[in-house]
Amino acid sequence: MTCFGTVTALASENPFVSVNDVTWTELGHNENDSMPIGNGDLAANVWTEQNGDLMLLVAKADAWTELGKLVKLGRVRVQITPNPFVGAADFQQVLRLENGSIEIKSGANVVLVWVDANRPVIHVEATLEHPAAMQARLELWRTKTHPYNEPSPDKGGLFEMGDHAIPLNFEADTVLPAGANQVTWYHFNSSSIYPTLLEQEHLESLSQKYPDPLLHRCFGAMLTGPGLVSSDDHTMKSAVPERSLRLDVIGLTKTGAASPEAWKSDLDSLAKEVSAVPIDSARAAHQQWWQDFWNRGWIHVSGTADSAKVSQGFIMQRYMLAASSRGAFPAKFNGGLFTVGHDMPANVESTNKDHNPDFRAWGSSYWNQNNRLLYWPLIETGDFDLLKPWFDMYVNALPLAKDRTQAYFHHAGAAFIETGYFWGLPNLNDFGWDNPTTEVKSEWMRYHIQGTLEVISQMLDEYDITQDAEFAHKDIIPFADVIVTYYNLHWPRGEDGKIKMTPVQSLETYQRIAVNPTPDIAGLKQVLTRLLELPAAWTSPQQRSIWSKELADLPTIPIGRSANGKLPSFGASDPDGKPTILPAESYGKTSNAENPELYVVFPYRLYGVGKPDLSLALNTFAARRFPLDHCWGQDGPQSALLGLTAVAKKAAIDEFTDYGDQHFAWFWKAGNDWIPDLDDGGTGMITLESMLMQYDGKRIQLLPAWPNDWTADFKLHAPYRTTVEGHVENGKITDLKVTPQSRAKDVVVVSSDERSKSAK
Repeated sequence: MTCFGTVTALASENPFVSVNDVTWTELGHNENDSMPIGNGDLAANVWTEQNGDLMLLVAKADAWTELGKLVKLGRVRVQITPNPFVGAADFQQVLRLENGSIEIKSGANVVLVWVDANRPVIHVEATLEHPAAMQARLELWRTKTHPYNEPSPDKGGLFEMGDHAIPLNFEADTVLPAGANQVTWYHFNSSSIYPTLLEQEHLESLSQKYPDPLLHRCFGAMLTGPGLVSSDDHTMKSAVPERSLRLDVIGLTKTGAASPEAWKSDLDSLAKEVSAVPIDSARAAHQQWWQDFWNRGWIHVSGTADSAKVSQGFIMQRYMLAASSRGAFPAKFNGGLFTVGHDMPANVESTNKDHNPDFRAWGSSYWNQNNRLLYWPLIETGDFDLLKPWFDMYVNALPLAKDRTQAYFHHAGAAFIETGYFWGLPNLNDFGWDNPTTEVKSEWMRYHIQGTLEVISQMLDEYDITQDAEFAHKDIIPFADVIVTYYNLHWPRGEDGKIKMTPVQSLETYQRIAVNPTPDIAGLKQVLTRLLELPAAWTSPQQRSIWSKELADLPTIPIGRSANGKLPSFGASDPDGKPTILPAESYGKTSNAENPELYVVFPYRLYGVGKPDLSLALNTFAARRFPLDHCWGQDGPQSALLGLTAVAKKAAIDEFTDYGDQHFAWFWKAGNDWIPDLDDGGTGMITLESMLMQYDGKRIQLLPAWPNDWTADFKLHAPYRTTVEGHVENGKITDLKVTPQSRAKDVVVVSSDERSKSAK
């Protein structure tokens, strides 16, 4: 019996992908036995249950409710009768990374689940040994509209609302009367938290200029498929038993839709477009997308049991981002599109231990310091399409942020605090309900704005690699100019003529009384220097003059001396201690567990292997107060950039083996975030890439922190449209291929002796 074409590997596929496929040999039990699939916009957790049912928990990147909560579309239960998998001794469920599919099989019976890489549709295809019937039933849990202020599963996890009463309802989903060959449902936002937000943040005057991004947003999906007919409003089933069966789940979101009827009309048109493409053609194009994706870049590590785990963790994290970051919005750090849950009693609130599928700890806001870690490593793998939603979110929110700055502070420029809604404003819990001022109430977030400097740095890294002039003109320069303008105008100059940033904070760790924080100084120093290196014709003389003056006016990065080998409390430096970079010119007690002084290493790369004053940065790393190599801890990237091979190796192992308690181990455990904790995998990717390759301008350094007992095959992207590919074994590189070849002269391989010297 011939099986689906997507299951057969092609000769031109990346050979380091399929070796990481995941195979399970038993039916699952519940949502904790799920595997992830997706096309970057539409995604699903897929699992089986003991009775042989196939479950799809469907998510979409732009399914934002009236309360600004990112939720699932719904759950679909697929039954095949008679079921060929129950009791089968040869049962297998395989996640095939090479083509983004899940294959469930026993003997000649195969079910293939895949989310079309090019269209918003999930396909479930069954090829069976004997004729059988398929039934697909929609299961929803948002079935009744109810007030926010009553206990319910929907309320738990909404960090943005704090403990405040909200004058809105959680609105129910709507199931339409079934058509002859379709079941359709949607969620329509007939109300919105947005006007309340503007009122609470004293921005009512901007309501007409910036339309409500939540009101009348409509999202949902359709069940349909060849040979399927509706039996009730929730259920599709086979008209007759067949050996070939297919279900399509087609998802759609419309913003500012005039009505649910208009949304339904667009969904019907989309369904016609999907059905017009032969399934074999769609599957072939889908497989081609994944093949091209995996061929962009890779790191495959071997040599030890730990290195194999690191290698698999690297590819799993990248796979999950590919499956959840090509839509209208970036993947969220706290679970992405792959959070799971189960039905709950109507009057019980969701908690970390017991929750419905829409729950995620820390809510639906984006937290820059967490989210950026998902996106840094995608630059070197060449995944610029996955980066686009991350950059677009900030660029699209810039006009409102500029007007907010003008309204609050009466000067040009814009700033984004650490936590905010996708449209760019602080979330209500941090801003403070009934806050009579324009100052953010939360001391954790009040002045925490340096994250956008990091976004600019990421943008500039992408530009350095792609040399994409349109991207620079359209996004980088306008965004960067507004952000650095805020820094230039928001604080006065001190007696020394330097910008004096106060009141500020140094990340979340040093609040309230910090002066001239090191992350902000380092970020501005790096970003302004790089902006001035762009072609002069791309910017105005006035811009360049202002940037140059601001760069000259930056305070110096503060340096003190360690006390008892550790970062000193402010004013408590030991005159006999080693020179150490400080977290700020002035700072108080700690309120979190970050090391702001090391932002000079990562993310801003002012210090590192092959750069001046490496010993100062090494002293600073050794004196750090908060060693951490899980979740958003940055020991991994920072140690790798400093050439500390042993520390970086341990961090990579810790990050990529921080397995969760779900069956799919790479749904990283919650840590400080939620499940999957995508910070773990993102930080692991950054660490591994930085161990293998670092670059500065045209110079490319290979093996700056690579352990001799790890073997690697790799292909990574570097500045000036360069790719570097090779094999590493026993600390030496063979089969080195630099494209274009003219860039080979700029590649330097750091020897084992040099790595050992750096470590000392």
